[in-house]
Amino acid sequence: MGRITASRAQLVGDPAYGSLLASKFINVLMYDGKKSTAQGVFYGALELIRARVKDVEPIDVFHRAVENVKPEIEVRSKRVGGASYQVPMQVSRNRQQSLAIRWILGSVREKKGRATSKKLADELVDAFNREGAAMTKRDNVHRMADANKAFAHFAW
Repeated sequence: MGRITASRAQLVGDPAYGSLLASKFINVLMYDGKKSTAQGVFYGALELIRARVKDVEPIDVFHRAVENVKPEIEVRSKRVGGASYQVPMQVSRNRQQSLAIRWILGSVREKKGRATSKKLADELVDAFNREGAAMTKRDNVHRMADANKAFAHFAW
């Protein structure tokens, strides 16, 4: 497995909203330990969201976007008698959150040529509306799991 850190235990809510999820997101967004830069990008994106989505608080748009991108089920490779099968399995809560954050940021970083806060705002609004690259990624994961349902009996 990967390295185990105490990041979850040490996590403090973000300065503006006191949200643990926002704080985690900012930490994953951060490069080279530049937290204030990451916060600037994140809050900049929330301000852009405030202008675009009326009637909903930007932090709620963010929460719902991450919620929408979380995968319920994924495929894991399982070796059975010399053959590898893609076995559909439930995704744990922590992993759901990690994957959602990773996919959103991945799709933001793939887009080139605009300010990160703009790209992030676009992606979050898209995910909030159940569209965009991160949602496509989630749908593909679900489709893979669906296609490999025949091997579900290997999930022990």
